[in-house]
Amino acid sequence: MAPYRIESHPILPTRSLDTVSFSWRNRPFTARPGEMIASALFAHGIRTFGHHPRDGTPQGLFCANGQCAQCLVLADGKPVKACMTPVTRGLDVFPLEGLPTLPDVIRPPARGRIETVRTPVLILGGGPAGLSAAIEIGQQGIAAILVDDKDQLGGKLILQTHRFFGSAEAVYAGTRGIDISMKLAAQVDARSEITVWLDSTAVGVFSDRKVGILRRSPAHREGAYVLVEPEVLVVATGARERSLIFPGNTLPGVYGAGAFQTLVNRDLVRAAEKLFIVGGGNVGLITGYHALQAGIAVVGLVEALPECGGYKVHADKLRRLGVPLHKSHTVLSANGREKVTSITIVGVDAARKPLPGTARTFQCDTILMAVGLHPVNEFTAEARSADMTVFDAGDAQSIAEASAAMFTGKIAGRQAARALGADVEVPASWYAAVEVLKSRPGAILARDPPHRNRGVFPVFHCTQEIPCNPCTAACPRQLIRFPDNDLRHLPIFLGEPGGTDCTGCERCVTLCPGLAITLVDARSNPEEPVIAIPYELAAGTIVAGDLVTVVDIEGRVLAEAPVREVSVALHADHTGIVRVGVPKAMAKQVAGVRMPTASVERPTYETVQPLGDDAIVCRCERVNASEIRSHIRAGCRDVNELKTLARVEMGACGGKTCAPLINEIFREEGISPEEVTPSTHRGLFIEVPFDAFAGTGKLEETH
Repeated sequence: MAPYRIESHPILPTRSLDTVSFSWRNRPFTARPGEMIASALFAHGIRTFGHHPRDGTPQGLFCANGQCAQCLVLADGKPVKACMTPVTRGLDVFPLEGLPTLPDVIRPPARGRIETVRTPVLILGGGPAGLSAAIEIGQQGIAAILVDDKDQLGGKLILQTHRFFGSAEAVYAGTRGIDISMKLAAQVDARSEITVWLDSTAVGVFSDRKVGILRRSPAHREGAYVLVEPEVLVVATGARERSLIFPGNTLPGVYGAGAFQTLVNRDLVRAAEKLFIVGGGNVGLITGYHALQAGIAVVGLVEALPECGGYKVHADKLRRLGVPLHKSHTVLSANGREKVTSITIVGVDAARKPLPGTARTFQCDTILMAVGLHPVNEFTAEARSADMTVFDAGDAQSIAEASAAMFTGKIAGRQAARALGADVEVPASWYAAVEVLKSRPGAILARDPPHRNRGVFPVFHCTQEIPCNPCTAACPRQLIRFPDNDLRHLPIFLGEPGGTDCTGCERCVTLCPGLAITLVDARSNPEEPVIAIPYELAAGTIVAGDLVTVVDIEGRVLAEAPVREVSVALHADHTGIVRVGVPKAMAKQVAGVRMPTASVERPTYETVQPLGDDAIVCRCERVNASEIRSHIRAGCRDVNELKTLARVEMGACGGKTCAPLINEIFREEGISPEEVTPSTHRGLFIEVPFDAFAGTGKLEETH
C-alpha cells in the first residue's frame, strides 16, 4: 500500500481499496483506478520526476492543472504531463532525464478525417461559472456543448471542503464547495440541451471562428482532434497559478495551492509532512486549514503586507489552531538539492525591501505558493480578434470568489441566449449581486460581547465586514439579522430572555463558514457555562474528559478547560461540536480550541545559502532573472527580442508561467508597460501531438 495515502478525513469519504499496478523506474507501485501519475507518485513519496536537460536541475510538480510542463515523465516511452495522465494497468513510468531520443526515421501519419461540429453555444470550462452558464442556456431551450479537461465537472469546487461565504439564497453559502459542485453538475446533467465533453481540452481559437478540441476517453488517451464551430462562445476557463522570483523557486516541493488541494482533497494523498505557506490571501489561508484537516503540520505562513489580504475569519482559524502568521515578511529562498528541505524568510519594510538581520530558516518539505492567480483569458482574446460573439465569466473574466463566478456565469448564460434571439433579460439585481460578492474585505470593527449572562445565546467572533449570511438562514427562529439587510455588515442577535429566544439548537455554530460562532449555555450553571465550539479536525483528536486549551479570536491562550462532550449533529454535515466548561468571566471570549498536536517550529536565525544560479523565471528553458535583467538594462524593450536572446516563453508552456514574471521584472527595472512590446503568442494554447492534426484519432470511440 502506498505510504502517503490519507486513510481518514474529517470531511471527505474514504476511497475504495481497489488498485492498479504500474512501475516507476522498474519498481512495482500501485495506484487507485483513474488516478493521475503525479498523485500516484506522491502517494509513494516520489517528489522528483526528472531533471532538466539544460542544467540537470530536479523537476517536479507545480500547477497540477496541465498549464505548465514541469511534471513531464516518460510513460510507456512517451513524454506526458504526470498531472494530466491517468495510470493504466501495467504502465511503465520513468523520469525524464535529458531529451527524449527520436526515432531514426520519422514518417508522417496517414491523413484521416477531422470532424467539424456545429453548435449554437460552446462553453469552455466546467467549473462554477461554466456550469452556471450552461444551466441558464439550457433553461432557454438552447443546445450547447460544454467542454472540460477533467474527468468530472466542478472545476476547483471539487477541491473545496470548506463552507462557502456569500448569500445562502443565491449561491449556496454555508454549503461546502464539493457539495455545490454536485448540485450544479446535477442540474446540468438534467438538461437534455447540454452535451458534456469531459476529459477534453480546448487547444486554440482560430481566425475562421472555430475552436480546436482534443477529445479523449478512458479507452483512447490519444483522443481525436475535432473542430467546433459555435454561434456563441462562452469562456469560463478559470485561472492559473502565479509564482514568485526567488532562489530555489523551482525545486520539487515548491508548488501552487491548487496543486496541493488537488493532491490532498481530490486524490486523498498526504502531499507534505511539514508545510510552509507563502501568501495570506483567501487561497493560502483556506489551503492551510485544508492541510490541518488532512493531518499535515503547517509550520507557518508568510505575508509581505502588514495584514493578510484574505478574510480575517480564515486567518483567525489558523491562529486558533496554532499556526504562526509572519506578516511583513517574504520568502528569501527555498533550500535543498533534490527537493525542498527548508525555507528562509525575511522581514520587509513598507517598500517590501528585506530588512537586515531578520532572516530565519524553517525546516519544511513543502512550500505552498498562494500568491495570486492570473485569468486564463487567451481564448477570449483570440475569439474577439476573430470577431466571434464571445462572453466570459468566472476567473477568466476577473479573479474573485467562486460565489461571484456563479453569478457571472449566470449572466454570461443569459447574454449568450439573448445573442441567439431568446427573449430573456439579465436582471439588474444580478449585476449588483456580483459587485457585492466581488467586494474586498471591509473594515475590522470592535464588537462588544453580549450583555447576557444567563440562558443560552450565540457569540459572534466575526469582526470584519464580508459578504456572508448563512447564519441568518440557519436560525430556525430568525433571530439573526444584518443591519439594513446588507449581508456585508456584521450579524446581530435579536433574542430576548422571556421572549422569542435561542433554543440552543447550535445550527448557527455548525453552519458558519468561518467557524466564528460559539454558543454559551448558562442554563445549568451560570457560574461555569458550557461553550459549544465548532471543530472540523480528525475524529478522535479530542474526546470527552480531555483537558484542552481554549483560545480567543486571535488564538491567544485563555485557559485549560475540561471537555464535557464531543458530537456531530445530523444537520452539521461533518462539523463537530466540542463542549467545554469555563468560568463565566471568560465564556464570551472563548472562540476555539487549540489543536492538540499543534507545535511551533523553532527557526534557525542564520540564513541558509541557497544552491543554484539565481532565481528562475522561465521554468521550461531555465532562464534566470539576472539574465533577463541584463538584456533589459542593455536596452531590450520587446519580449519577442527577449525570446530570441534568452529563449524565454519558448518552452512547452508557451509563456503561461513566465510571462507575468517577465512583466514584473520590467516594472522593477523602471520600464512602464507602455514601453514594452508584448510577445506574439503561439496559436495553440496547449500542447497537442502532431498526428492529431492529421485526423488519426478514433472519433467513433470518443463520441
